[in-house]
Amino acid sequence: MSFQKTGSEIICESIIAEGVKTIFGYPGGQILPLYDTLPRYAKQMRHILTRHEQGAAFAAEGYARASGDVGVCIATSGPGATNLITGIANAYLDSVPMVVITGQVPSHLIGTDAFQEADITGITLPITKHNYLITDVKDLAQAIKEAFYLARDGRPGPVLIDVAKDAQVAATEFDYKKTQMHLPGYLPRGKAADKQVTEAAKLLKAARRPVIISGRGVLISQASRELQTFAKKIDAASVVTLHGISTLPADFPNYLGMLGMHGMAPANFAISHADLIISVGCRFDDRITGKLDEFGSEAKIIHIDIDPAEVGKIVKVDAPVVGDAKLALQQLLKVIKPQKHPSWHTQILEYSTQVNKELAAVIRAKNPQRLRAYEVVQAVNTASPDAFIVSDVGQNQMWAAQHFRFSKPGRYLSSGGLGSMGYGLPAAMGAAVAQPKIPVWCLTGDGGLQMNMQELVTLAQDKIPLKIAVFNNGFLGMVRQWQELFYKRNYSHTPLLNPDFIKLAEACGITAFRVTKPGEALAITKLAQKTPGPVLVEYLIEPEENVFPMVAPGDALRNTRIK
Repeated sequence: MSFQKTGSEIICESIIAEGVKTIFGYPGGQILPLYDTLPRYAKQMRHILTRHEQGAAFAAEGYARASGDVGVCIATSGPGATNLITGIANAYLDSVPMVVITGQVPSHLIGTDAFQEADITGITLPITKHNYLITDVKDLAQAIKEAFYLARDGRPGPVLIDVAKDAQVAATEFDYKKTQMHLPGYLPRGKAADKQVTEAAKLLKAARRPVIISGRGVLISQASRELQTFAKKIDAASVVTLHGISTLPADFPNYLGMLGMHGMAPANFAISHADLIISVGCRFDDRITGKLDEFGSEAKIIHIDIDPAEVGKIVKVDAPVVGDAKLALQQLLKVIKPQKHPSWHTQILEYSTQVNKELAAVIRAKNPQRLRAYEVVQAVNTASPDAFIVSDVGQNQMWAAQHFRFSKPGRYLSSGGLGSMGYGLPAAMGAAVAQPKIPVWCLTGDGGLQMNMQELVTLAQDKIPLKIAVFNNGFLGMVRQWQELFYKRNYSHTPLLNPDFIKLAEACGITAFRVTKPGEALAITKLAQKTPGPVLVEYLIEPEENVFPMVAPGDALRNTRIK
């Protein structure tokens, strides 16, 4: 049965019908009809008022990635909508399912440069899977149903719906169950073609030094179990991208960690000497390939990906397998036979033993009186071994990726493709809302925290039990590291005058602690984890500590530096 509903009621009831229980947003003039309606649905859907629209977008991303559901954020027109853009671009590059709803000026004013008007559909065209401008309330329900479908389906991503103010107020007949989608030409992928699977199986049979690269596509398709079975069956070495971290547990046989610019040296070694690379849900970003013409130069390449546009885009592929990662791995498992490659693993182990001794010597040579970044990560790991770890961008991001030992899939969240400083705190906030029974830690730098530190107040207001680890080195750390290594230590505009983070947290109503010595880290981290509600811990680390291993920009992975 259909009923007359306003556009604002249609928005609320449609997103509730899609299973949404939490939304993040910030009100303003052109979205006020929706905000006037929201209180009537408070028992079915929680609204969290962030302190900035960018915070709402990042929070929706964190919520989506931690819950496996679609994240939803809302903003008004003009500056409200444009403040969402970084979060939308971030979700697009990292394949995060998100529906963005923005208010727009009344339809008769569109195109007149009205107060707080911006062409947000035009602006976001390159950074959304699809977007809609709704000027007629009769089109609204269909747009919402299509938006959620597109956001979730295939390679996930953000979809924006811009709703004119008069369409929010107008009424029409509404029955969401009977609403039909119309998406001509949209052909989502599922199983890979049998011919592609057969060609990949031939390469697998001939391989003697196989390496698997696991990316975010494995997490999206929930294929971690299939990946583990596949890796064991072909006896491959396994490496992960930044977004592939936690697809395999840290103690998985022949797991070598992250590859790439700040990847682990054994992972880069394996890629450089492999005769077969099997990429699963990875798009060969420049941060993992290094010098492109030397990437996997001894190897044939199998590329499993749901998006055909990614296959062959960066590297030459010998066997494309276009399809969902979970289904493709299941198909391959049916046609391949078990293999063993003991000499390959011995070769990697000999290299790993040597390089790990050298790296340990470099670490020991540093000032033993100063707190080291890896000790902070290890303290969080010990205090909360099964936590969701949400990093910001920069050195803190790489330290988290290198040193936290994940045991469950999907527990590491970070901004990969866009590298958005300021992501950590609001994204972790969204993750903590999505997973209230699981510890969530935000690992952030002193610079990244200040980009969205206003969300500390949101944590306090909504009693979100997030734990925050601030790596305070008094610098924009990763930029300073590059200045040290490639710009003759010209620290141009990277030293930071920071606020007193303890006083800042307390002023926002958040419990805070400070760690100044190595021996204090674990005890205070455990105390923070046991303390109810949001907690901030400031760790005063070595100011000029660098992230190693490292591959210089434009260099080959085989030239990984450890100091």
